[in-house]
Amino acid sequence: MPRYVAPEIEARWQDAWEKAGIFQAKRTADKPKYYVLEMFPYPSGKLHIGHVRNYTMGDVIARYKLSTGHNVLHPMGFDAFGMPAENAAMASGGHPKDWTYANIDTMVEQMKPLGLSLDWSRMFATCDESYYGQQQALFLDFLEKGLVYRKNAVVNWDPVDMTVLANEQVEGGRGWRSGALVERRELTQWFFKISDYSDELLTALDALENWPTKVRLMQENWIGKSRGLQFGFARTDGGDPIEVYTTRPDTLNGASFVGISPDHPIAKALEAESAEVAAFVAECRKGGTTEEAIETAEKLGYDTGLRVKHPLNPDWELPVWIANFILMDYGTGAIFACPAHDQRDYEFASKYDLPIIPVFEDPASSTPLTEAYVPTKAEKVRYVRGFAGSDEQTGEEAVNTAVDKAEAEGWGEGVTKFRLRDWGLSRQRYWGCPIPVVHCPDCGVVPEKKENLPIALPYDEDGKAIDFSVPGNPLDRHPSWRNCACPACGKPAQRETDTMDTFVDSSWYFARFTAPDADTPTRMEDAEYWMNVDQYIGGVEHAILHLLYSRFFARAMQICGHLPEKAIEPFDALFTQGMVTHAIYENAARRTENGRPIYHYPNEVEERDGGVYVKATGESVKVIPSAKMSKSKNNVVDPLHIISSYGADTARWFVLSDSPPERDVEWTASGAEAAHKHLNRVWNLCDKIGEMAPDTTGQGDDELLREMHKAIRDVTLSIETFGFNAAIAKLYGFTNTLAKSKAGKAAQKQAIKTLAQLMSPMTPHLAEDIWNHQGGEGLCATAPWPVADDSMLVEDSVTLPIQINGKRRGEITVAKDLDKAEVEKIALAQEAVQKALDGAAPKKVIVVPGRIVNVVA
Repeated sequence: MPRYVAPEIEARWQDAWEKAGIFQAKRTADKPKYYVLEMFPYPSGKLHIGHVRNYTMGDVIARYKLSTGHNVLHPMGFDAFGMPAENAAMASGGHPKDWTYANIDTMVEQMKPLGLSLDWSRMFATCDESYYGQQQALFLDFLEKGLVYRKNAVVNWDPVDMTVLANEQVEGGRGWRSGALVERRELTQWFFKISDYSDELLTALDALENWPTKVRLMQENWIGKSRGLQFGFARTDGGDPIEVYTTRPDTLNGASFVGISPDHPIAKALEAESAEVAAFVAECRKGGTTEEAIETAEKLGYDTGLRVKHPLNPDWELPVWIANFILMDYGTGAIFACPAHDQRDYEFASKYDLPIIPVFEDPASSTPLTEAYVPTKAEKVRYVRGFAGSDEQTGEEAVNTAVDKAEAEGWGEGVTKFRLRDWGLSRQRYWGCPIPVVHCPDCGVVPEKKENLPIALPYDEDGKAIDFSVPGNPLDRHPSWRNCACPACGKPAQRETDTMDTFVDSSWYFARFTAPDADTPTRMEDAEYWMNVDQYIGGVEHAILHLLYSRFFARAMQICGHLPEKAIEPFDALFTQGMVTHAIYENAARRTENGRPIYHYPNEVEERDGGVYVKATGESVKVIPSAKMSKSKNNVVDPLHIISSYGADTARWFVLSDSPPERDVEWTASGAEAAHKHLNRVWNLCDKIGEMAPDTTGQGDDELLREMHKAIRDVTLSIETFGFNAAIAKLYGFTNTLAKSKAGKAAQKQAIKTLAQLMSPMTPHLAEDIWNHQGGEGLCATAPWPVADDSMLVEDSVTLPIQINGKRRGEITVAKDLDKAEVEKIALAQEAVQKALDGAAPKKVIVVPGRIVNVVA
C-alpha cells in the first residue's frame, strides 16, 4: 500500500459513494426504514469543530443502520431566515438573500469533505420559496381550523432593531442583537393556539421514554401545570371585582395589597383619566416583559386610591396598586401580595412602606418569618395564620384546605392553570416568511388564496428598492410589494408586512424532508413511510421552545391532514450532545482602542519557555481553558484546516473518542495528532497483513478470532447506546490485540476486515480503503454489519485477583470450572503469597468461584 495520505483517500471514496448513490433515500417495502436527523444549522458561513461533532454523531448512527439492513433517511438543510442576515446586509450594503445563499454554498463546501452519509438531493433552506410557500399554506390551513388567531398583546420591543423579540431573544433586559434596552409595547399580533394543547403536551411527555429526563423536565416546567385558587376582591367603590389567581392561597391571611398590571383594564381606565397615571404607566412600559427583566428591574408602583375587601374579613381593606412587575398575560393580570413570603412583593412593600404580615413561623424558635421566606408546597411548616388555625402542615395540604374553604363558602374556585402561553409569531422584519393575509378596507383581514402562494419576498437585484440600513420593517418601505388586490372582493388592499418567527421555520422541516419536492406541505404516502424521526440529535439549548413548538406543529399538521396520527409526537428518540470547547487566547499586553480584549486564533499563538505567546509579536497571552467555541473569542477551529492537515477521519475519530457524547470535549492539537497517529497505525497494520505470504500460518488463531467477536459485540452495543467513546476504546484495544497477534494470515485478514467494518461509522474513508485492499466485496459502507458468534463469546477461563490480608497482591488465570482446591493450590504457589507467608501456613484461604481468592496470612 502507498503511504497514508488521508485527503487523497477521502476524495476518492466520497466520489465512489456519490457515483453509487448509496445515501439517496427511496421508499422500499423490503427493508425497515430508519430516519436520523441532526438539528439543521444556521448558515453563518463557517463550520467549526462543534458542528463536526454533532453531524458525525448522526453519521455514525446513519452508517451503522445502513449496514444493519435499514433503509436510511439522513437529510441536511439550513435554518436560513432571521435577523443576522438583515444585520449583515445593513453592515455591508448588500442583500440578505445574497448573503444567506453565499453562506449556504460555503458551508456545503465545508461539509462535503467530512464524508457525511447525507442525501444531498433533499437539501433545502427555509428561505427557499418552495419551502416557505408551503409554510404559508400550513398557516392558511391552521387559520381555517382555528389554530391561529390575531389579538392585541404586550410584547418585547427592540427600539433599535424595531422588531418584536421572543423572551429567549432578550438577554439581561436587552435585545440579543442590538443590545438596546427592551420595552413593552402593545401591538396587534398573530398567535398560534399552543396553550389549548398544554395538558396534552404535558401528559405526552411520559411516553417519550427515549428522551433525556432533563429535557422532559425542562418542558414540564415550561408548560407549568399548577392548581390554585381564583377569586374576586370586592371593591369598596362598588366597581367590578378584581379577579386574581394564586397558586399559594395558603398565604392569603398575609395579604398586604392588591397589585394590577399597567395593562390591566382598570389601569387603562385610570390612564385615560389621569395624566399622572398615564406618565407612570408609560414609564412601566419601558421595561421588558421577560421574567429575568422583571426580576432585576427596580420595583415601581402607583397607589390608585382604590380599596378592596379581604374575602375572609369584610372589615379588612387592602389598597390597590399598579405595579410594574405584574404582566397582563400571566394569570388574570392582578395579584394579591404577601410580602412576607414572596421576594418581589417583599421588595415592593419595603420600598413603599406597606405592611409585611407573616403567615409562617420558625418551628424551632416560634419566631414569625417575614423576609420573603418561601417554603415549597411539599415542605412541612408551621402556620401562624393558617386556614386551619396555627398548625403544622405541608403547603400542599394548606392550599387544598384554602381551596376547599373558598369553594364551600362560595367566594372562590379551585382552578388548574398552565404557564404556557400562546405563541406569538409576528415579527417586524424583511428576512422571514411573509404571513399570507391581506388587509382590505371593506373585507377586513382576508386569507390569501392558496393558488397565489408563495407570497414571495421582494428581491431587487440592484438593491435600490429597500435600504436595509434604515431601522424598521423594510417591507413597510418597499414601493410596490405591499400593494395588492383583495382575494375576496378584488379591490385595492395591502399585504400583511409582518413575517413569521423563525421558530416556525424549524417547527416542521423534519416533515418536509420526507418529500421536499411535494407541491403540498407533505406527501402523505412519504410521511406515512418515513415518519417518525427515529433519532433526533441536537443541543440542549433547544430543549424547550424548538422541541415544544415542533410537537405542537406535528399535532396541528395532523389535524389539517398533513401528517399521519402516529406522528403527533414526531421524534421517537432524542439525544443532546455536549459542546466542543477550546482554550481562549487573550492578549495580556494590550487591548483595543475602546478597551476591549484582543483575542487570538489558536494558530496565531505558540507555547514556549513555560508560557504562551503571539507568534508574530512575541506578546504574552492569557489562556482561558475549556471555553465554548465562539467566533467573537476567536477560539474556533476550522475543520477544513484539520482536514487538509490530517484528514476528515482524524477529526471524526477525535471528536468521538475523548469524552462521552453528552459531555463537552476539549479540542487540542495534541489530541488530533494522537488520533492521526493511531489511524496511521491501523493503515500500516493493514499493509503488514497484506504483505504476509498467502499460506502463512501461526499460533493463536482462535484467540484472535475470539477477541474479534468480543469487539463486534462490544462496539455494536456501544453504538446502539450512543457510547461512541466506549466503542472507540474497544477498537483501540482490538487494534493492539491484532498488532501483537501471531495468528496466521487468514485469521489476521478476517480480523482486519472486521476492524475496518467496525471503524466504518467513525472513519468511513480509511475503512473503505482497508476493505478494498483486503479484497472486500463491494463497498464497506454497504457491507452487512458483522455479527458476533455467541459460541466464540463463551469464556473458558477466568482471571481471579488475589488479596492478602485485604490488599490486592496479584492475580491468576485459571479454567472457569476448576475445582476450589486446585484454585487454592495455584494461588498459594504464587511468589507474592509465598513471600507474605514466609514459610508459615496460611490462617485461612477463601476462594469465591469466578470472583476472588482471599488469603489471610
